[in-house]
Amino acid sequence: MSANNVILSEADDVDEKSPLLRYHLLGKSMSVDAGRSNDRKLSTFFGVFLPCVLSMFSVILFLRIGFSVGQAGLVGTLIIFLIGYFIVFLTVLSICAISTNGAIEGGGAYFMISRALGPEFGGSIGVLFFAANVFSCALYCIGLTEAIIDNFGPNGSLVYGGMPSTRWWNFLYATIILFFCLIVCLIGATMFARTSFFIFLIVMVALGSVIISFFVTNPKNIPLTDRGNDSARYTGFSSETFDENLHANYTIDYTTGKQLSFAAVFAVIFNGCTGIMAGANMSGDLKQPSRSIPVGTIVACAFTFLTYVLLSFLVSATCSRELLLYSYGFMQKINFFPPLVVTGLIAATLSAALSTLIGGSRILSALAKDQIFGIILRPVQLGVSANDNPYVAVLVSWILVQCVLLMGELNAIAPIVSVLFMLVYACTNLACMALDIASAPNFRPTFKYFSWHTALLGFVGTVIMMFFINYVWALTSICVFAVLFLYIHFRVSGSSWGYISQALIFHQVRKYLLRLDIRKEHVKYWRPQMLLLVSNPRSSCKMIRFVNDMKKSGLYVIGHVKLGMMDEFPEDPVTREERQWLALIDCLHVKAFVELTLAETIREGAQHLMRIAGLGGMKVNTIVLGFYDDDVQEDHLTDGKFVQKLHLADSEENPQRFGYPLRREDDEKLLSAREYVMIISDAIRLRKSICVVRHINNFNRDELAHLTEKKTIDVWPINFFKPETAGYLDTACIFLLQLSCVLHMVPVWNKHTELRVFLCVDNKNVEAQTKMEKKLKSFLVDLRIKAKIHTISWDHVVSLNTYSETESDDGLPVTHVTDISTEYLNGINGLIKAEAENTVLTFCYLPLPPANATQHMQYLHLLNILTNGLPPTVLVHGISEVTSKDL
Repeated sequence: MSANNVILSEADDVDEKSPLLRYHLLGKSMSVDAGRSNDRKLSTFFGVFLPCVLSMFSVILFLRIGFSVGQAGLVGTLIIFLIGYFIVFLTVLSICAISTNGAIEGGGAYFMISRALGPEFGGSIGVLFFAANVFSCALYCIGLTEAIIDNFGPNGSLVYGGMPSTRWWNFLYATIILFFCLIVCLIGATMFARTSFFIFLIVMVALGSVIISFFVTNPKNIPLTDRGNDSARYTGFSSETFDENLHANYTIDYTTGKQLSFAAVFAVIFNGCTGIMAGANMSGDLKQPSRSIPVGTIVACAFTFLTYVLLSFLVSATCSRELLLYSYGFMQKINFFPPLVVTGLIAATLSAALSTLIGGSRILSALAKDQIFGIILRPVQLGVSANDNPYVAVLVSWILVQCVLLMGELNAIAPIVSVLFMLVYACTNLACMALDIASAPNFRPTFKYFSWHTALLGFVGTVIMMFFINYVWALTSICVFAVLFLYIHFRVSGSSWGYISQALIFHQVRKYLLRLDIRKEHVKYWRPQMLLLVSNPRSSCKMIRFVNDMKKSGLYVIGHVKLGMMDEFPEDPVTREERQWLALIDCLHVKAFVELTLAETIREGAQHLMRIAGLGGMKVNTIVLGFYDDDVQEDHLTDGKFVQKLHLADSEENPQRFGYPLRREDDEKLLSAREYVMIISDAIRLRKSICVVRHINNFNRDELAHLTEKKTIDVWPINFFKPETAGYLDTACIFLLQLSCVLHMVPVWNKHTELRVFLCVDNKNVEAQTKMEKKLKSFLVDLRIKAKIHTISWDHVVSLNTYSETESDDGLPVTHVTDISTEYLNGINGLIKAEAENTVLTFCYLPLPPANATQHMQYLHLLNILTNGLPPTVLVHGISEVTSKDL
């Protein structure tokens, strides 16, 4: 079937929770959000360009350009704008990259960050971004109130002595302005867009009148209403005025009474650069958000930057320093028609307040929709009108802005707004950088003019400027972010958005795995890489936890063989079961991987796992098996916490809590005894060390952690099938010692147990006995194994042995287990039992299986006699060097 002729029918098995919903593609593409396309009405100009421009202009355009030039000088002002717009430009590149990489829904920056970095980052930054919009809206309302008082207040320039001006009167005016914004936002996004366009026209007319006035207004004295009868000179274009305004002259702000600095001025002026998210906040109402957000935001940034630079030059060349320092509303006083400036100022500031209020409500609505904070935001989620306007979110935003209005001073709120927006920009850059570094194939934005270098530079720049503006608010916002991050991390167990951390981890792991060269392995850095072969997870939980201790920071793989052939199943049966195994691992709190395979026989599947478990230089080197016996299987999953957690891992089609029913006494085993012994032989042939664990169900790790007196780990580095080798430590014996030492290094084992190494000697030869003890002690010291040597006589046991050995055709020794006396092994068993009164675990030598398959049953029978009734026992056979005396 051709690519342009794909049909997905209703009958196809598609997950309803997946973003790829059931739909038909008949010769053309169709957006996943096509069902919502009719609700999205805003174009690039109305939905992105206008909100961005009006948010960036706001009070800064008419009230704070002169303030900046008066305090920082023209050079300082240009530096402020260059730094601010450089950071903003880098952030815009990141926004463009993320927004062109897939469908964008409501929530703007929150949506982009959460879908890129996961719910922890997204939810945390979403709350702070919402707070930034709340504080920003209050800032604009207070700025608009300030403009109204300057023109219509007791010393008003347009109406003298008109409106009263006290703290609470000003609060009332700001409240009325905010209420008007509330009405517009409750009507909806379409009303907001129409209002924004009308306001934009007013602002452009007012801006044009300001620029013209610099050229047509004659020099004159401008009264400074806040300084009695003093006045300042508007000089018109003058080189002397330009030189005077070129450099900084930081003084006290006449509105707050505080000494200003470059950082304080930057904090105020940067608010003129923070509107870049206004268009992204409207993403849920845009026709084509992936196209509109990049284009509209970049054009808006370029337009506002050029306007700010032009006005800075005009102000520097025409207005005296005193006028700039003590009359923030001078543009109106030099205008050929002052009401135009007042109208433009009111319109621009009102639009910015509208934009941040509606933007904040959309962010809050998106947070509620994603249910990150659960019941806290549930009322917000329910309150949505028929035209998709989140009116409850608007009301909540309005209430919070109303509270912020109590702060009263514009310059007091400005640093908070700047720091919060900086943090949002930092996380946006971080998201883009992470996506680019992760090199995920699905990250292929249509916007190409970015890299992780630009994102990193934007991230570093925003973080530095956060602390430069106000380190107290910067630290506070980061602490709040950290608290929210931890809350969401522990509350949200999973997400369908994906986690960038997983992509980054994959990227780094792959890179370092390629560098992990098996040809450079050295015995000094050996560690156990365990493959535990599990038949039934229900009865193997204690074994899984025990091997997790024994691995000591090495690779740990839990393997399982499912019997069958692929032809017998419509799909891979192993895939469905893997989630249950992963849930079990989470419940047991072990650090392990899961490998499942499908094979006709257990032995064949075990061979698959022993060969392929691991990756690159991280391959398993030790195989762990349970002992082959007829013990009744115990169900370890009856604990309530296991039942509850494992039930969540099951699919809807299979409602049982966990599969793998226990084997009953009359059930036939899936694995024969001969096949079991052959698996041990296969491991040796594949150059894997082998551990056979018995009686581990008698061990309780939780009880070990609460012991008041120390128990012992007994180590018997002797091949009991060849007692004549008792004085010789071969590779297998050294491996056994190393493994017991590794286990003893685990904190809980180290605290509550001590190692005992048993030395079996001939009591008749005292001199040889002393020599062997000395040699073993020296050997343990050289290997840094802290253990007590316990010497015992076993003459009476060895005398029962009738062992014999011959050689094969190639000269290699052949084990004849049929000649080993059961009385002898019973004696060995009794000897170990007699010393195991205070033993929590026993390590013994595992003899190799006989080459003759007819002796396998006898071999297994002898191992059964050897370990019968012992404490939890680990039979070990190592085949490679694992420790070194060298530094």
